[in-house]
Amino acid sequence: MPDGEAIAEAVAERVMRASRRAISARGVFRVVLAGGSTPQHAYRRLAQMPADWSRWSIYYGDERCVPTGDAQRNSTMADRALLDHVAVPRVHIHPIPAEHGPARGAAEYGATVRNALPFDLVLLGMGEDGHTASLFPGQRHDEHAGVVPVYGAPKPPPERVSINTPALNEALEIHIMITGEGKRSAVRRWKAGEDLPVSRIHGRCGVDVWLDPAASGGSSE
Repeated sequence: MPDGEAIAEAVAERVMRASRRAISARGVFRVVLAGGSTPQHAYRRLAQMPADWSRWSIYYGDERCVPTGDAQRNSTMADRALLDHVAVPRVHIHPIPAEHGPARGAAEYGATVRNALPFDLVLLGMGEDGHTASLFPGQRHDEHAGVVPVYGAPKPPPERVSINTPALNEALEIHIMITGEGKRSAVRRWKAGEDLPVSRIHGRCGVDVWLDPAASGGSSE
């Protein structure tokens, strides 16, 4: 079973494959990036790979309501690991305006997402509680909203903006990367059919789930 680095390598290859298909079919590749350490490794690998970067359009699954450029932002991590090193036009990069607060940020990004659907590929992670993007257990959101404000997140900072489940599920391809022993309990609960936020992600054509041995508990699944 692959470790975190091998997962990052494999996912980077899948992203590149999806980009070539999308650009060939529609002239653009619309991809949603995730935060987290495993995606960061994938982004560093992507930065070393040849691609038609001018045809990429970048979006984010969620963002923390902190100032632009703050180290806590997913967009800051993606810039440092990938986007500062490749030739994606800045006008094709669509960060979430979470610095404006949850409500305004969600409203503004909602219009951006509506114009981008369906995404060609979405990258996601999963937290130790089964959350994905910034969709947390016990919180409910307007199912008709493509992007939602998040208040009272159990992890700091408490205010965030997240693409909502229905918009994520329109994606043609979804990859969920899960690494580390701390995720093992949530993986088991997900497999057992518990209604976790991550369990509501299915996409148009299913979901590819990438587990390292620590997260899977050594299972061969």
